[in-house]
Amino acid sequence: MTLFSLLRIEFSIIGIIAVTYIFPVIAALCYKEYSVLPAFLIPMAAAVLIALVFFITGRKKKIALSTRGAFVVVAFAWILASVFGSLPFYLSGAIPYYIDALWESVSGFTTTGATILSEIENLPKSISLWRAETHWLGGMGIVALTVALFPLLGVGGFQLIKAETTGPEKGKFTPKITTTAKALWTIYILFTCLQVLLLKIAGMSFYDAVLHSFSTVGTGGFSSKNASIGAYNSVAIDAICTVFMFLAGINFSLYFYLLTGKIQGIRENTEFKAYVTLIFIFVLGITFANLQHYGGFLTSLRYSSFQTATIISTTGFATADYTFWPHLSQALIFFLFFIGGCSGSTSGGIKVIRWVVFAKQANNEFLKTLHPHGVFSIRLNNRAGRKDIVFNVAAFMTLYFMLLALTTIFGTAANLDLTTAFTGSLSMVGNVGPAFGLLGPSCNYGFLPSPLKCWYMFAMLAGRLELYTMIIFFFPDFYNK
Repeated sequence: MTLFSLLRIEFSIIGIIAVTYIFPVIAALCYKEYSVLPAFLIPMAAAVLIALVFFITGRKKKIALSTRGAFVVVAFAWILASVFGSLPFYLSGAIPYYIDALWESVSGFTTTGATILSEIENLPKSISLWRAETHWLGGMGIVALTVALFPLLGVGGFQLIKAETTGPEKGKFTPKITTTAKALWTIYILFTCLQVLLLKIAGMSFYDAVLHSFSTVGTGGFSSKNASIGAYNSVAIDAICTVFMFLAGINFSLYFYLLTGKIQGIRENTEFKAYVTLIFIFVLGITFANLQHYGGFLTSLRYSSFQTATIISTTGFATADYTFWPHLSQALIFFLFFIGGCSGSTSGGIKVIRWVVFAKQANNEFLKTLHPHGVFSIRLNNRAGRKDIVFNVAAFMTLYFMLLALTTIFGTAANLDLTTAFTGSLSMVGNVGPAFGLLGPSCNYGFLPSPLKCWYMFAMLAGRLELYTMIIFFFPDFYNK
């Protein structure tokens, strides 16, 4: 792949993101925030112009994309998207320090939702909307959006999607990857519109409904309120967000099966059944642990189910500060940080399917101890699982915990206490948002020193791109032919 081809792909992606500036621009016009408009219009015009030049110049050229090339394209796409997404924050003066503006953009696109801001309600409406929109774009995937909208680019889309999507097994449920990407984005948009409608009915303004739907469906967690969803103090709004966070944590291919009548594929899906079971167990456990704290079952269920959904889906919204809950509730919340949603969802974390494979293989090892001559294999979706998936999961989890350990060490080197440093690393690599200690749901990340912020940004990107896409550049073999 030539430098021209790489730039052509990257600027095409940035050009598409630039077009989505239209939503905050409309918000700026509606709320008469005219001073903010140049912060959107200037980067937008420049990016679209450059993208058109590259597209027109190379429109007759097909791009041969190797495996290494796919990693390069996806990694640089996310880095450049984060840089481009930071421009409105910085140019508008809403976030005066560039490292903080870049942090907010990285946190947005990776759907981590860890903010450096303490007074969110003072932001211009257009800037606040753009924060939430970065979640929406990053949730389903900015490369997936490009593959869906830009088939004329002449790139092997499946290799790009594989380098961006989550989960140990990556495939397509339609013959063409472009069709798959379009189907996923169509479902994604329908979910967003449905939640906007329900939140509006529940009492939110249209602006807030759009903003929080972007953050919920993208499992990001940025809000327009300092107190997050808790600011509305509404049972209906809490319930709607809880349901949609749960739905966003499910593999989106299952919704395609639902729409096409392939119900059997949903019934047999091992990960989906495990995901539902885990949520049921944790909601029940946290609800009973919080009974005395809230004084009633329904009130405890309301806050416990919301917090379970927001952590397991890695959304990061808050209706309560769980650091003030009973110790058992905090312990259960802590374990949720290790799980994450389903593969193929907008959630971060290790993913449920990997824990399922891990548990099934552990069971097989016990069986082999009892029956040394027996032959055992894991079963996924009522079929025998591939042998290599166990090694894939083992390698991923080893790398995941190594990155957690390294990030924890960097946190303690920056004078964070061990609880804050460790749970902060869980939050960054798992794209969760809040943590414990000094980084709890009532706190922000603004006080961190710049070097640690830079490492945390890398951890967020690595976590969102399933580790390999970012970390592979540190291996010398990557550069050997």
